[in-house]
Amino acid sequence: MRKLKLQVQTSVDGYMAGPNSEMDWLTFEWTKDMSDYIEALMEGVDTIVLGRKLAEGFIPAWASRPEHEDEASIDWMNNTPKVVISNSLTESPWENAVVAGGDLTETITKLKSQPGGDLIVYGGGTLVASLIAAGLIDDLYLLVNPTAIGAGMPVFGPGAYQRVQLVEARGFECGVTALHYQPKRS
Repeated sequence: MRKLKLQVQTSVDGYMAGPNSEMDWLTFEWTKDMSDYIEALMEGVDTIVLGRKLAEGFIPAWASRPEHEDEASIDWMNNTPKVVISNSLTESPWENAVVAGGDLTETITKLKSQPGGDLIVYGGGTLVASLIAAGLIDDLYLLVNPTAIGAGMPVFGPGAYQRVQLVEARGFECGVTALHYQPKRS
């Protein structure tokens, strides 16, 4: 069965965005050691899962081929199939993306049971909290930035109670720390 991985940038106090979805606190340049870590994490992943709100910015941003990103990352982000979780969209307005709605547990279980590589979810906040609360995440990769922002969109939102066990903690030259957790299942 395919795994569902969560990769999210977070502040040291557990927020993935500020109170108004600000991401301006993400000011640390990725160093080679961090890029290598992310590249290894992506091996075996063949599907990106996104919430609708994040997809609205994420997919067009990568499609615009941002100048500050390397060609391999741009190509991977654009060419990897995406599943947008939404109960308000009925069809995808984006190339290489499908919309899946309905019961979240049924949708993710169906995706995980299909043949193929692993799935990775980048967000958004509502989707992440719902996936955690439903126990659907197999591996949590928190990229902790050494900045406290005090308030905002938490990684572990309301109802997202989850006991986890640490698999690996790794610091990078840029100051970011990767924490890899797996759920502690009873």
